[in-house]
Amino acid sequence: MWRTNGNANNHQHDSESLVIRVPNEPKKKPLIVPKIPIDLTDLTDRGESNSVRNSARSSLVISTPQTPYTMPTGDGSWDLRILVTDLQVERTIRVNGNLHIGGVMIKVVDELDIAMDWSDHAIWWPEKNLWLDKTRLTLDQYNLTADAIIHFTPMHKMVRIQLPDLRYIDCNVDFSIRTFNAVIDICTELADTNTFVPNSGTLGRKISSNSWTNSPARFRSLGRNGTLDAHRRRSEHNAPLINGTLRGNGSLSPYSNGNGHLSTTSLAPGFPGSGSEWSLAMSPPPSEEAKYSIVRPKNLAERARLNVGWLDSSLSLMEQGIRDFDTLLLRFKFYSFYNLNTKTDPVRINLIYEQAKWQILNEGIDCTEEEMMLFASLQLQVGLQANVPQPNEDEENEDDIDAALTDLQISLEGGSINSNGVDIMTVPSLNDTLRYLRPKRFTLKGYKRCHFQLRDLQLSAFKSKEDSMDYTQGPSFTVNLKGCEISPEVNIAQGRYGIRLSIPSQDGMSDLWLKCDSEGQYSRWMAACRLAAKGRTMADSTYDSEVKAIQAFLSMQHPANAPVINPSTLDINVEEYVAPRFLRKQKSRLRNKILEAHTNVKELNLVEAKMNFIKAWQSLPDYGVSLFVARFHGEKKNELLGVACNRLMRMNLHTGDHIKTWRYNTIKAWNVNWETKHMMIQLGDGKNMIFKSLSADCKVVHEFIGGYIFLSMRNKDANQQLDEELFHKLTGGWY
Repeated sequence: MWRTNGNANNHQHDSESLVIRVPNEPKKKPLIVPKIPIDLTDLTDRGESNSVRNSARSSLVISTPQTPYTMPTGDGSWDLRILVTDLQVERTIRVNGNLHIGGVMIKVVDELDIAMDWSDHAIWWPEKNLWLDKTRLTLDQYNLTADAIIHFTPMHKMVRIQLPDLRYIDCNVDFSIRTFNAVIDICTELADTNTFVPNSGTLGRKISSNSWTNSPARFRSLGRNGTLDAHRRRSEHNAPLINGTLRGNGSLSPYSNGNGHLSTTSLAPGFPGSGSEWSLAMSPPPSEEAKYSIVRPKNLAERARLNVGWLDSSLSLMEQGIRDFDTLLLRFKFYSFYNLNTKTDPVRINLIYEQAKWQILNEGIDCTEEEMMLFASLQLQVGLQANVPQPNEDEENEDDIDAALTDLQISLEGGSINSNGVDIMTVPSLNDTLRYLRPKRFTLKGYKRCHFQLRDLQLSAFKSKEDSMDYTQGPSFTVNLKGCEISPEVNIAQGRYGIRLSIPSQDGMSDLWLKCDSEGQYSRWMAACRLAAKGRTMADSTYDSEVKAIQAFLSMQHPANAPVINPSTLDINVEEYVAPRFLRKQKSRLRNKILEAHTNVKELNLVEAKMNFIKAWQSLPDYGVSLFVARFHGEKKNELLGVACNRLMRMNLHTGDHIKTWRYNTIKAWNVNWETKHMMIQLGDGKNMIFKSLSADCKVVHEFIGGYIFLSMRNKDANQQLDEELFHKLTGGWY
């Protein structure tokens, strides 16, 4: 140790740092020694020589540091910076690792010393994209250190939500709970919890036409490992001031009118600000802003891109990059609609009708010209009936009760409700000569004529009618229709009445196409095939009503000789009723065609017209198929993956032709590699299907499959409780 002569005056350097220059090495940077009080007089008692003391004195230089050194307190505490977002102020509090999150919140409130309700506030960690919502956990357990900046922010924030009918509502939504629960809360505020949940509704980001060329990673949910800033309209701590209404939680809304949590120009009765002529059971005309936001895909690849914006049901809105005042879409995601009742579900029927209408008008689903005229005529009837008083539901309910009591009385007395005189001791069957085709890839063969017999659930083909009656002659082939997919192929103008059957097999699904000769023959066979697909025979009491429903649906498509309504008395904007691709062909003739098609539906009331529109939408071949661009394992070209309510389909990217189909009941399990984004479907025959989604994140595909399987497990009880735990187990993935 250096020793120097010192006295009391040497203490004037105690608060300064020492710079020690090592002799003979002048080029090296000086070594900085932290400021430590040194008593130089203590060195005089060690008997060091004067030469040593002089050397030390010559090498000792005292300098003043530019930044003072802060000594640790010794108790392990440190400063934590907290931004209070709704007040736009920052506070620094002294904490230690053993302090729990609730204690941090208490310290922040005490530091602010502002008398207001803080019960809706929670701590958000932007760097980790995480809500610190477990208030009993400590800072050490969350691994939160001194370099972190956290936000003390309201959990409820304003978002702008677009409903299926394109109207906007301003809603106060909890950003800290799962999106699944947020949708439930929104529907509760909409005065109808069952409108979207558990009936397949969820939130999605607003998609623009510029999204076709953007990477799906731009919309990807990053979970708890990062933030997603691509869709932030403005950050929470440097937002510009805009004209709007200041909410009770301090947030500024450019849309709200200050009436409560939810505001819109068209609310249902009982809502804040009610009294408008429109309700959720009746939709207003879309605004110019809503029309401008419409996206029309031009091909199947762009149609697949529409699924990129779905939010993750297992994460909160905040964790998916949604911020206050963002615009979200509330839509029916899963095309499984249960218990649609014309008397009790006017809101749900209207919103499903609106989503179907805009999907057809925006060319999100294909239809023929004849089908387009039917949709246009039903839409016209809905518009005409909107201003007409509807039938009294109380009288209809009394009629239903009387009819049910009559049926019960007849059954108790031993009578038969069936009035068509069918012998209940015989098994009903259907026998007709039809044309059929079993399509295969690159086939050039046409339809063949054969005699078919449908008995129980078995469809048998014979060479002739005589062979079907000869028990010694076996059928050419037999098909079990239970579980098959039925889709119509009808063109009344051309006299084409076709039935397409997709039959489950070990290799996926095999196709069988039938052609009927007349409308009556088609109605009987279509009704029998639909019942057989559900595991019911023609002896079922609903067979006759199914036949009549099909005949009534076909009658609406018959061309009329002349319109009932004089075209000069009704102003029709054709662009609002017909998809753009039909406008380019024959715009001048469409007006009269719509009025002629309207002749067949002019007797329908408002709800009946909407229900017939929904049924016609559901009868389209591509109904309920959500598309994704995917690359299958071992293939060099991109293809389409179609996800429906009961099957997966591998399809051609350009034509949409089905290459292979797998039903969910043949799937043993599905697994996702979250690092490589590959999904593997384990089939019952021991084979695996591996693919990677290119148009959307694999989590979206995973949630579609899990969601449809969850809905298929639903029982017939309309009042059953929603099993939220099972839903997240099937759709949550790694959560």
